Amino acid sequence: MSDAAIKGWCPGALRPMLSGDGLVVRVRPYGGRLSAQQAAGIADLAERHGNGLIDLTSRANLQIRGVGDAGHRPLLDGLARLGLLDADTETERRRNVLVSPFWRVGDDTPSLAAEFEQALSDCALDLPTKFGFAIDEGTEGALAAASADVRIERDPAGHLIVRADGAEFGCPVSRADAVAAVLALAEWFIASGGRGRMAAHLRDGAKLPDALRGHAEPAPVMASALPGLCPQGALVGAAFGQLTPSALHHLARLAPALRMTPWRMLLLEGLHAMRSHDDLITRSDDPLLRAIACSGAPRCREAHADTRELAVTLAPHIAPDAHLHVSGCAKGCAHSGPASITLVATGAGYDLVSNGTTRDAPVLRGLSADSILASPSIVGGC
Repeated sequence: MSDAAIKGWCPGALRPMLSGDGLVVRVRPYGGRLSAQQAAGIADLAERHGNGLIDLTSRANLQIRGVGDAGHRPLLDGLARLGLLDADTETERRRNVLVSPFWRVGDDTPSLAAEFEQALSDCALDLPTKFGFAIDEGTEGALAAASADVRIERDPAGHLIVRADGAEFGCPVSRADAVAAVLALAEWFIASGGRGRMAAHLRDGAKLPDALRGHAEPAPVMASALPGLCPQGALVGAAFGQLTPSALHHLARLAPALRMTPWRMLLLEGLHAMRSHDDLITRSDDPLLRAIACSGAPRCREAHADTRELAVTLAPHIAPDAHLHVSGCAKGCAHSGPASITLVATGAGYDLVSNGTTRDAPVLRGLSADSILASPSIVGGC
């Protein structure tokens, strides 16, 4: 388990990460989809081998938290029985694929995802640990704001394109050639000296070869997804992206399959009525949708404070068009981008950043949680 103590990579199931509450074991559903049986099985495994907390990640994965060293092997055996385990750590690491949840029965998304995941399993690409892919072939770009380095999309006329993240245009491809074009872009990234992310590589001056550049504009970007009904079913959220086993069991009983999303929500296939549950967000106006918080103390060893207790209390005071980010340290693991209000826990209290990230200069320093709670206007007025 020596790997579990190393920081700075995305955990997997075969290579977990050590946190303050034990090992974090990430499950990467194939095709971005879980059958009801698989979802119920994950809930059972989290209860049996973890501490009963399940994260929904911004990479559309699930994380079973609080796993002890002795429970890791039985947990892997359980995931293997559910068909959710990769052959080895390298295959698992490469299979970093986001799939738009808004596909319809009969379209290309499921077959594209399966073909591409198999190609990643068969290849030997040595990609950076956070390098990822997106399959986003709807008439609107659902995953435009999600992190990905190479994207399969459509242009406004509905034709498939493959686009390097950070490039304005994509290259038109046929369905038969789409997977090969994605792999070609990934191979070019390595061969041209790429070390981190595609967009940064292009900003640093790397030039795409003519054969991979193209001049096709991607489809318009979809509006932000919110809990509620959609043609494919129902989107259901979880406060701070964390589920209990009982909540996941509840969802598994409602739908034949659950589609993963990068918005810390699940899409329940074929559900035509919203079902309330104490541990779930089913309303589009729920104040908790305005709040982002990492695991915080004591669950994370790096955190200086219990971030979620503060975020829950402050969320109703945040303006409907604003967002609050409460981070247990300056790393900003839960949200790397800017927020209307960012509170960063330090050894001396909370630093407050207005319209910025955890890395930006604060406008106030050393605020205690008690002072913030006593005067929520401190954040509500920002």
